[in-house]
Formats: sequence, structure tokens, C-alpha cells
Amino acid sequence: MRAASIAALAPVVAMACTLALPQAALGADYLRGSQIEQPVEAPPMFGGGRFDWSGFYFGGGAGVSETKFKPGEGLRALANSAFRNTDLVAERDMGSFINDLPDKRDSGTQFFGIAGYNYLFDDVVLGLEADYTRSGHEYRVTDYISRRSTMSSGRVYDWAMATDQAAKLNDYATLRLRMGWAYGRIMPFATIGAALGRFNTTSTIDADILIVNNANQANETRNRADGYPLRVGSIRKNTYAFGLSGGVGVDWALTDNLFLRAEYQIVRFAEVEGTTTTVNTGRIAAALKF
Repeated sequence: MRAASIAALAPVVAMACTLALPQAALGADYLRGSQIEQPVEAPPMFGGGRFDWSGFYFGGGAGVSETKFKPGEGLRALANSAFRNTDLVAERDMGSFINDLPDKRDSGTQFFGIAGYNYLFDDVVLGLEADYTRSGHEYRVTDYISRRSTMSSGRVYDWAMATDQAAKLNDYATLRLRMGWAYGRIMPFATIGAALGRFNTTSTIDADILIVNNANQANETRNRADGYPLRVGSIRKNTYAFGLSGGVGVDWALTDNLFLRAEYQIVRFAEVEGTTTTVNTGRIAAALKF
């Protein structure tokens, strides 16, 4: 009886197994397909896709700058002014006694802040950016010159002048146009614009004249000329100079609201109190975009 029942159920079990195997295979295929057809993709970091560079941004950073100071011809004009009350100027070019002053350089770390706005036209980015940089770079050149001069009238002078030429770039700001090309999250750009620098300057000559009587004799005497010693020139604080600014760089968007920057910038200021100044800076920055 029991053997007959088992024999009767055997065809039913075989049929159920036959129907269940294709369904299990389909389920396994479905699971494998879901893993293959729906991969998790990382966001593009270097190009690829589109990124919205438009909008307002601000940030800050640091850079390494080399500032070149080029002294001009101002001291030579001052030298003639320093001896204008004597007949020395009539027969001598007092400025010719001053050597050409060499270029001076100062370098170091500078810190700055930036703020700007970008407009996006397809892949072209146009923007306006302002920055402010703390500097503190400076130079100073001093010299002392003394001579004895005999005039055509026979009068003899012992004269001297101490020169002092210096400048310190306290800080500066630029306002620049930016032109870039958006390549996904990377945007190379170039800038051009105006600059305004704040300087402390020194350009002075301290002159002295002694009138020599009985020159080169045992009874030689010297008397100081009226009005001497005399200082000409000026020492000024917070003197401003305009200039031009340009540069190239690249922005890299880490997220939709944060980007990093690497940039080279050059700023050249017009002559201020006898000194022309040029600043070359390699700098990096981080900024938030809205």
C-alpha cells in the first residue's frame, strides 16, 4: 500500500521540479542583470559632462611673489635742486655725481582675497573679478658723496650729499576681466585689468656746503654756506600708484559649490616718487560659488 502511494506521487514530484528549475534560473539571471545594468558611476572630475560656472563666488589664498623695484632719475634732478643757491650748479651737473641705481628685488609669501561673478555662454565663461593682496615688499638704496670743487672764479667748495631712495608696497588691489573655457569641471582662463597700489616712499638728498678759504694752505679755513645743511625731496606714506594687471590660470570644481585655483599674475605699477614696481606672483586659492 505504501509503495503504491509513493509510486503514484513520483510523476507529480518530477513535474514540479521541472517547472521550478527554469524559474530559479530566471531569478538568478534577474539578479545578475540588475548588478550589471545598473552600475554606480562616480561623478566626473576631469572634464566630461557639464558644470555650471555661472554665478557669484568669493574666496582667498596665498602666493609666492617676487617684487622688482626700478629706481628712476628723480635723485639726479634733486641733486641740482639741493645746490641751486650756489654757483656749483652753474658749472657742475650735480646729478652726474649720482650713479645709476640698480634694480632691487624683494620676495616672499603674500595673502589675498578674491570675489567675482561669472557669465556662462555655452562653453565660454566671461567674468569680472576683484582681488586684494597684502604685500610689505620693500627696498632701500643709500649713498654718500663728497668732493672739493674749484670754480672758475677761484672760489673753492667742499660739498657733500647723502642720498636715500626707498619704497615699500604695503598692499594693492586689482579689477580684472576674466575669459575662460569650460571643460566640465576644469576651466582654464586668462585675465587683464587695472591695479591700484599703496606705497610708502622716500626720495631725499641731504646736502652740505663748506666755503674754503686759503685752500691747500696752512691757514686754510672752512665756513658753512648760508642755508646749509639742506634737505630736499620727500618722505611720504600712503602714496597711491595705478598700474596694469594680467594673468593666466585654471579653476577646478571639486563640488557644485567649491573650486580650487592655480594662477600666475603680473602687476606693473607706474612710477611713484621715482620708483617703478613690478610684482610677479604664483598663487593658489579656494573659493565658494553660489
